[in-house]
Amino acid sequence: MKQLQTISGETLMSKPLQPMNFVVDTLLSQGLHILAGSPKAGKSWLALWLAVTVAKGETVWKMPVKQGTTLYLCLEDSQFRIQNRLFEITDDAPANVHFCTECNTLGHGLEEQLDRFVSTYPDTVLVIIDTLQMIRCSNYDCTYANDYRDLSVLKKIADEHQIAILLVHHLRKEPSDNVFNRISGTTAISGAVDSSFTLINSSHSSNRAKLFCIGRDIEYREISLERNSDNVWEMIADSYDQGEQRDSKIIFLLSALLKSTPDFTGTPTELSNRIDPVGTAGITPKKVARQILQNVDALREIGIAATTRRSNGKRIIELHSVESADSSGLPTVGTIDPVGTDAQIAHRGIEPLCAI
Repeated sequence: MKQLQTISGETLMSKPLQPMNFVVDTLLSQGLHILAGSPKAGKSWLALWLAVTVAKGETVWKMPVKQGTTLYLCLEDSQFRIQNRLFEITDDAPANVHFCTECNTLGHGLEEQLDRFVSTYPDTVLVIIDTLQMIRCSNYDCTYANDYRDLSVLKKIADEHQIAILLVHHLRKEPSDNVFNRISGTTAISGAVDSSFTLINSSHSSNRAKLFCIGRDIEYREISLERNSDNVWEMIADSYDQGEQRDSKIIFLLSALLKSTPDFTGTPTELSNRIDPVGTAGITPKKVARQILQNVDALREIGIAATTRRSNGKRIIELHSVESADSSGLPTVGTIDPVGTDAQIAHRGIEPLCAI
């Protein structure tokens, strides 16, 4: 019998790890996600715009993206309809956004088709399936077990290829105080995905809606949208203030600290007190330790060599100024994708980091 491979909490909290990759910074990470909305709510317009925007490498509602190949399985549309919609939302669709109006179903070849596409286009970052129901077999009931099984298959594909798969789905007609409870199907659908997004139209205007967002790797947020004359959903308000991300501030403060002193050795508490002595930035010892552990390579790129160790039962962080990544002499942890970009980072010429 195969033995369980475990890791202690002490070891895990001292192990440098690569942070989660985001296709849309702070909003859409690698993994499986669902976008649900009522019929004619505009979710397919949103999905199409997202596929094109990510392929172009343009920002999504001021959020940076990880540019790459995108695939849109528009299974309820024709090429003629998609062509018409493309001419509305963009002047020129890039070559790295692909469309498909027919595919196999789950358990009958879809998995192999997706694997083959990603193998052909290894820079794939996003696959959109519109709609979930179109790739499911019609010969069984939508029970909890069936819902969880189908979505687990798709999540496995997303995780293996480190891409985002977004499923377009429907809402129930029955109202609910919790908008996520309106997602059609059993609770297994919400439980199996990494993030859920619900698009709820305003009762006053069909061109206004709110996107409710919740997930394992993102903070809860509500994004108010308005669809313009080109059928593009534009953001008019966001409950999550991008400018107040505390984790990204840590990097700037660490850089400033190492400019004044070339070395630091101390506990996370001592380090947080050094870079945020009066607590105005809200930087805690836990945030400092996590940010350093998950961005060792990226810190080295901006001239900071970081190591962690334990001494007398305490976690110790060591920071040293280095001229370049090649001169640090530290082992490579892995490449960190520059997704969590910030205007300040670009301005200062600092390698951008993933938001945590």
